[in-house]
Amino acid sequence: MKQAIVNAIIHTGDEILNNSLVIIEKGVIISIQKEIPKDIEVIDLKGSHLSAGFIDIQINGGEKHYFSQYPTEETIQDIYESSLKYGTTHTLPCLISSSKETILQGIEAIRDYRSKYNNGVLGMHLEGPFLNPLKRGAHSLDQVRKSTNSELEEIIRYGKEVIKVITIAPECFTEEQLDMLLESGIIISAGHSTMTYKEAQYYFSKGIHLVTHLFNAMTQFGHREPGLVGATFENEDVYAPIILDGAHCDYAAARLAYKLKKDKFFLISDAAFLGRKVSNFKWENFDAHLENGFYRNEEGNLAGASISMEEAVRNAYEHLNVTIDEAIKMATCRVASAIKMEDTLGKIKPGYSASFVRFNDDFSKVESLIY
Repeated sequence: MKQAIVNAIIHTGDEILNNSLVIIEKGVIISIQKEIPKDIEVIDLKGSHLSAGFIDIQINGGEKHYFSQYPTEETIQDIYESSLKYGTTHTLPCLISSSKETILQGIEAIRDYRSKYNNGVLGMHLEGPFLNPLKRGAHSLDQVRKSTNSELEEIIRYGKEVIKVITIAPECFTEEQLDMLLESGIIISAGHSTMTYKEAQYYFSKGIHLVTHLFNAMTQFGHREPGLVGATFENEDVYAPIILDGAHCDYAAARLAYKLKKDKFFLISDAAFLGRKVSNFKWENFDAHLENGFYRNEEGNLAGASISMEEAVRNAYEHLNVTIDEAIKMATCRVASAIKMEDTLGKIKPGYSASFVRFNDDFSKVESLIY
């Protein structure tokens, strides 16, 4: 049965509409129009704002479980249900540097989950294990390793249509291995890397158009060596996601990045857990504890974030000197473009997913709406 969402300020991703309504049916947006059709169920939002649901392409855990520790359907459901509480309707659960067996288990869990549930779990983000150990961050040194052709081939083959994004340090790959990944269709994100500016520009020219958590675990901008950060700033085709929690990067650095990257700037949570309900966590050689609202490991390094996409959007609105509509785009349409799903997600537009976020004027109240 068709439904009409009425009495809402609609943030389509292209414009803001004040006197229109959204017609939906079977989980899909049918039209945006002025008149309410006869004999249709009406959903009255009573003047609230409405946008496409947030998309988080890097989230490690829900309110209970950590995906790399328990790569199971239960953890995936925890991530999905927990994310919905904070306006995120679509996710890529993230598996960090792990054994090959754990990676394959994670792929299988995502595949089985998606075969049972037609919801917002889009696939998997594999962050590692093929990283530069000098920039491993909180990843376990025991798991970070160089790729072999056979392991890479197996992951690509087994992860077909499941792994949506893979974070690698391109400088640790052979040309053959890099070409193998580029041809697989998996979106490559450059991160945990010691690349120079010149090396980064070379790999961007090869077809890498995404970096993993800008500023963190990469070579920084310097006036004599601009590094991976400088190459990202200069290259107009490269998307730059940021963990906007005030700890992973200063808000002033984020404002500068936004001014330079514009519509290639977007938000991720990189949450270890959502809701700050898990205060201490240990898994193999990985540990994290809450310290002044942030997750850190025993060495004092940041160990994943504690924010949600809702908090990231609010921080963008409050600290980046942007409108709420612009902040919303950083969590919706721009994320969709970065993962090449801009034709189905991230906007309120006919043919797109009927997954929304409802919020008030100052963004203090947020609610996911799934139809």
